[in-house]
Amino acid sequence: MSVQELRHFGDPVLKTICDPVTDFGPRTAELVTDLLETVELPGRAGLAANQIGVSLRAFSYNVDDQFGYVLNPEIVELSEERQEIDEGCLSVPDLWFPTVRAVRAVCRGVDLRNEPVVVSGTGVLAQCLQHETDHLDGLLYLDRLDATERRKAMRAVRESSWFLPASRREPAGAPWRLG
Repeated sequence: MSVQELRHFGDPVLKTICDPVTDFGPRTAELVTDLLETVELPGRAGLAANQIGVSLRAFSYNVDDQFGYVLNPEIVELSEERQEIDEGCLSVPDLWFPTVRAVRAVCRGVDLRNEPVVVSGTGVLAQCLQHETDHLDGLLYLDRLDATERRKAMRAVRESSWFLPASRREPAGAPWRLG
């Protein structure tokens, strides 16, 4: 099994715009396997490649009966209707804040054969498509919060047991250690 360790808020890879996938060979197939196996764990709806330290435009999803991946995704349609949903993130563990998202979303990309893929959904799947595509653009759901909620969220992040401020992080390339 290739379940990968998750990167948490504060890791620079999460704020980096990911590069397009241009190689559709074995390394990309391995990335897709890692994404799919890591998102399969209970309580996970989606996972972007940068959340496992890979700065490529790829994500996996696992919502209700829909399970899959998209390479080079882009949101091509959002409904005008919006809703405020409590949103969380694997890279911001155990914290949920109200986030405004489109009720319906359509995402277009390609598969491992570089063939077109379209995923569309409402509710949680729409939220997932928007959330994961945001990750690949270097955005976290915290960036979408209104000012009041963002202040609350940042306070909660600083008080969390998993957050490592910059002064306590390992240099780039070094393994992550707690405290």
